[in-house]
Parts: sequence; structure tokens; C-alpha cells
Amino acid sequence: MDLTIIDVRQKKDGNVRNVWLLGSSSFLNDVGAEMIVPLIPFYILSLGGGGISLGLVSGLREGLSSIFKIFGGYFSDKTGRRKPYIFFGYLISSIFKFLIGIATSWQTLVAFVSLERFGKFRDAPRDALIASDGKKHKGRDFGITQTMDVLGGILGTILVLILFWKFSVGIRNIIYIAAAISFLSVIPILFVREKKTKPIKKGLFREVEGFGWKLKYFIFVSSFFSFANFGLYLFLLLIVQEFTGSLVMAFLFYIIFNVAYAIFLVPFGKLSDKIGSKKILLFGYLLFFLTMTGLFFFENIWHLGIIFVLYGLVSAMTYSSHRKIVSNLSDNMKGTVFGAFYTAIGIAAILGGIVAGALWNASHDLMFGYLAVLAFISVALVYFVREK
Repeated sequence: MDLTIIDVRQKKDGNVRNVWLLGSSSFLNDVGAEMIVPLIPFYILSLGGGGISLGLVSGLREGLSSIFKIFGGYFSDKTGRRKPYIFFGYLISSIFKFLIGIATSWQTLVAFVSLERFGKFRDAPRDALIASDGKKHKGRDFGITQTMDVLGGILGTILVLILFWKFSVGIRNIIYIAAAISFLSVIPILFVREKKTKPIKKGLFREVEGFGWKLKYFIFVSSFFSFANFGLYLFLLLIVQEFTGSLVMAFLFYIIFNVAYAIFLVPFGKLSDKIGSKKILLFGYLLFFLTMTGLFFFENIWHLGIIFVLYGLVSAMTYSSHRKIVSNLSDNMKGTVFGAFYTAIGIAAILGGIVAGALWNASHDLMFGYLAVLAFISVALVYFVREK
């Protein structure tokens, strides 16, 4: 995989050292996080939950994390500091990972999973720090950081597979191990070098009101897409488990998704630097439509494997492109802009997860058909996006 050969001592095109340190924290945190994620659907079912509860935790897990980000972004702009919010964000997430293991009902599980995402207020300050450091290679830098995040996820899923299948470790004990690993994520943040930015004195709502129409429209389009792509992989894992009758196969397919995601993140990030993010995003939305359509026609395990690879490509194509366009359309309020972007897509993800969960209970095909229609509309909406 081409992660770009970079001398971390160089400061050309931004502080590359910070990119790798932030990526390292993301890697360690995601080793722990992704040891927990593939267990969640089956943990919920074991506690008496169903489709709606799964849709709720899918939406809340993705959505609440995004809603919290606007506050991290705004206060980092207001104080001119990014690093403290990043540090405490990772620390809070690690603490709540421990608490997930003590859940005794699906309701308390949903609550602890949601509260664990409070630590995601770190993401807007982190992205603002990356965007301000690397002005010429934003797509590459976002891609490197997220690739390390996904590589951590792959390792975490492999560890789950080994612990669960080879050593018969129970779900709760795996969660405690995952939380212990996540605590290590705070260490690289201590070495991040931050240049204090000029504090922004505007109020939060005044800042949001000052967004340009291009930015507001893009946030709307991204939110509409998130209404369909709300944390869908949890449902895909259940599809695999139902089709194969094997929990181990579900873990393996989750690894396939993450490997495809990791391999193509940096290449698509670099490509967006060359040809523009809108083109990458357009193809990503179109591929999501084709992936949802493909769920009507799969007949064997190989077809499911292709669907998981395609979904990994969708995630790789949309991740850096979304963030680069947001950065390009923002000015000196990058923390708040990223926070508002995350909040909007977060609210959409919560609502989308609840609706999809209800449809799942009625019919799996009905849910995927509904998501395919939303994906098709998203393709039409992104055509009118302006990225500069």
C-alpha cells in the first residue's frame, strides 16, 4: 500500500510529523474501538434487542459522535487551541469503552455506546489542525490519518477473531481488553506540536450564520447521503451471519471491508488533490447506489464478498473528499465549520438509522431498496456542489 514516503523531519507542505502522530493515536484508539464494533450487533441480540434497537445504536453511534464535534470545533476556535480537545477526547472515549462491558440490557448498551462517542468532539479540532498544517496536500494528509485509523480497525478485528474463535474469550472480556488498548492513544498526542491560532470571538450561532451558500449546500448534500449511509455495516454483518450461520465469517467480512477501505484511502485522497474532490465524491455516491442495488441480487458468499469490497471503496472515496471540500469552503473558522458539518451528518445518521431499523424489521429487501433510492437522489444532488 502506498502511504507516500515522507521524512517525518521535513516540514514541507505542512507539519507531516503531526499527521503521523495524530494518525498513531487514531490507530491505537481504533484497535480498541474495532474490537468492540463487530460484537455490537450480536451483543444487542443477546440482550434482547432487535432491528429497531440495532438501527438506533447504529444511528446514535455515528450520529451523536458527529453532533458532539461542533462543540469541540467551536471551543478550539474560540480558545485558539486544538491539542487539549484532542487529548481529552481520546481519554473520555477510552473510559466509556470500559463501561460498555458492564451493560446488562440493550438500553444500557445503547446508552454507553452513545456516551463513548462523546469523545469524538476531538475530531473537528484534529481535522482543523491537519487542514491548517497541510495546505497543499489536504487530501493526502486526511487520507494518511484515516488510513492509520482503518489499519488499527483491521488489527482490532483480527484480534477479536483470534480471542473469540481461538481462545474462546467472552464478549465482555474482549471489551475490557479493547478499552485497555485504547488508553494508549493519548500518548502520541503529548508529542504533537501546535501553533496557537488567533482566537475567534464570534458566538457559535453567528459563526454558523456566516457560512457561505456553497458550504451550506454541501453540508445539506452530505447530510442527505448520511441519512442513507448511517453506519450500515452493522446490518451488513447481520446479513453475513444470517447467510452463513457463522459469527466468525461476519468478523472475516468486516476485515475485508476494512482492508479495502485502508488500501484505497490514500490513493483516492491524492487523486482528489489532482482532479478535484467533487469527481471522486460523485463516483463514490454512484458506487454506493450500485452496492445497495447489489444486495437484491447476491446468491452466494462470493457475491457478498464483492459487496463488502465495494462498500469499502465507497468509504474510501467519500471520506477525504467530504473533508477536503469542507476545508476548501471554510475560512479561518475551520474548527467550527468541521464541527457543524459533523453535527449535520450526525443528526441525519441518527434519523436514518431509526427509519432503516424499522424497515429492516419489516423486510431486509425493503430497507435496501429504500437506501438505493436515497443513494440515487444523492448522486443527483452532488452534481450541483461547488468545491471552491
